Amino acid sequence: MLRLESKAGFAATVATERNTGSRGRFLRVGAAGAGTLALGSVLAAGVPRLGLSGTSQARDVEILNYALVLEELTAAFYRRALARAGLSGELLEFAQVAADHEGEHVKLLRKALGPNARKVPKFAFGKAVSNPKQFAATAIALEELAVAAYNGQAGNVSKPVLQAAAGILSVDARHAAWIRAIQDKRPASQATDVAKTQQQVLREVDSTGFVRS
Repeated sequence: MLRLESKAGFAATVATERNTGSRGRFLRVGAAGAGTLALGSVLAAGVPRLGLSGTSQARDVEILNYALVLEELTAAFYRRALARAGLSGELLEFAQVAADHEGEHVKLLRKALGPNARKVPKFAFGKAVSNPKQFAATAIALEELAVAAYNGQAGNVSKPVLQAAAGILSVDARHAAWIRAIQDKRPASQATDVAKTQQQVLREVDSTGFVRS
């Protein structure tokens, strides 16, 4: 179950599928850790493809591959929800907009990483995309986890990636605020966002059972 300390009761709304083998492989994906959306704005600003020469660039590639896993996860979640969750009204609009954003971020990350990009994982979302209520609770958790992941890794990326990611982070935070408002929750629930380490983020994603390979 996806456990977010600031969201009491969320665990009851997320699918419980698990796979021990895939869990181990997922935990080995990222070496440095990072938040999602880091590279989209880098490419938009015209920064050339990152290479593996030099410590800083090698670390960026590791971080961006971790970001790619989170982006693939979120993009797949929205696509499945649009097909299966029976969404309507503003909830449907939100899912369509977020799905488009996440899909573009995945494309940008893969273009930047080139042959260094990891393979697309397989996902299984179970009850998380079975109805609007389950979808909304999971969307809130995933968007807020992305913000926490980025905040926890801001000091681990090179300056160009950090500068570009700051603009993308604000959009990701707006996603979180939008879906919270749809669910009649305060868009900003606290004065500051909590940062989470790579290990914390991977543990929470892994606990959902969403990543199957």
